[in-house]
Amino acid sequence: MTGIELKAKSIYPEISKSEQLAADYFMKSKEDIFKYPLAALAEMSGTSQGAWVRFCKSMGYSGMKGLKKAVFDETSKSTASVNKPTIRFTDIEDFASVSAMAENVCNSYIEAIRMTHRLFDEELMETAAQHIIRARTVNLFGVGASGLVASDFYQKLLRIGYTVNYASDYHIAFTFMATSADKDVAVLFSNSGETPEILEAADILKENKTTVIGITRHSLNSLAEKCDHVLYMDSPEIYKRSGATSSRIAQLLLSDILFTTVANHDYAKIENHLEKSYSIIKVRSKRTKEK
Repeated sequence: MTGIELKAKSIYPEISKSEQLAADYFMKSKEDIFKYPLAALAEMSGTSQGAWVRFCKSMGYSGMKGLKKAVFDETSKSTASVNKPTIRFTDIEDFASVSAMAENVCNSYIEAIRMTHRLFDEELMETAAQHIIRARTVNLFGVGASGLVASDFYQKLLRIGYTVNYASDYHIAFTFMATSADKDVAVLFSNSGETPEILEAADILKENKTTVIGITRHSLNSLAEKCDHVLYMDSPEIYKRSGATSSRIAQLLLSDILFTTVANHDYAKIENHLEKSYSIIKVRSKRTKEK
């Protein structure tokens, strides 16, 4: 039994009957808190959403997000301990062969996807997608490796006919920030959540009453505190000299899920754009080959 489960068991006699139903479900299927939204958890456990929130607070957390973070952190430590002899995440200089390097990169990508998927919050993803669908303009911000993810998301939204802005040049991006308004939405990408340019962007956007969505590492970082909504990712990144690898994959996973959610919910409007862009690219490719 994990430490969090022991905590739930210790407070069990002191909490209300409705909270006990939430506790019973949690101790039996704690992994479900990462799979289902709060409304579904309440229905499956035979209690209310409010009872779940009160249970989280009785456990010492601010709400469901706090409980998820605690479970994730505890599980991650346990998994790292179990996997330590077989999976090793290290930096470039520690490898003696290309095969060893390839194995490490593959393992880090797989682990980044696994860790990020465990943090998946369906309600937050739905909320972020709806903001993008309703927005007048979608402004994207990211620098370095996070800029590559922002650029990829920009191309995807552009293809389905959304009014979207992204520029790797920070001076141009600054104009997007300055002219952004309450009818717009901004998505900010930063693994660390401490990138100075991105934090500055968040401040300017908030002043303009723009809805700000952050994609960042699961931690108490500065960006998360400045955003209206945060989609969390995580990865076994080595902070030394190898640069961003698995963290980039984790961010791409979240941005792809977000894009797919947007496209799915707005499919009636975007279907024509998808067909047109596909046809144009196919025709141009055919002409190029004929030449």
